[in-house]
Amino acid sequence: MRSSYGLAAASASLALAASGLLVGAAHATPHAAGLASSCSQSRLPLPDPTCQPGAYNPDVTQDTIGSTICVPGWTKTVRPPVSYTTPLKIKQIGEYGYSDTSTADYEEDHLVPLELGGAPRDPKNLWPEPRYGDEPAQSKDTVENRLKTAVCGGEVTLDAARSAIAQDWTTALSNLGLN
Repeated sequence: MRSSYGLAAASASLALAASGLLVGAAHATPHAAGLASSCSQSRLPLPDPTCQPGAYNPDVTQDTIGSTICVPGWTKTVRPPVSYTTPLKIKQIGEYGYSDTSTADYEEDHLVPLELGGAPRDPKNLWPEPRYGDEPAQSKDTVENRLKTAVCGGEVTLDAARSAIAQDWTTALSNLGLN
């Protein structure tokens, strides 16, 4: 599996280099080659809502949380493999026009996290979230975990938590009174 991942990453890097997309800057900035991007960086640290509005796993509802998201380890059963997420991340880095095309500088993150029943493989729910800046990708993980705890503990409904995080993960906890 690791060799196919390496081959996929190498092939993608070669394709990006050949197309002029691989420029290796240190941070997400408008595309250096001047090509139009289809997703905007203007809402960072949030994704462009026209590209990634979020999407839900239909198997996860308020009635099923006890057998899905509230079961320890459940997200491992639905998490997509890197053989799926890495090529998607590379494609979306181009769509966002990031001049930094190093995949290590981004987390292919679920806007509505798997911990809240986000759709595992839907590109509308996955985006290349920068690992640097004022609100790096790891900042969102704390919010995701707190929301899952609140949903599983009956503090908020699944729908309220999903809606709050999809709207703006940086304000989701305060909007739900969970600070």
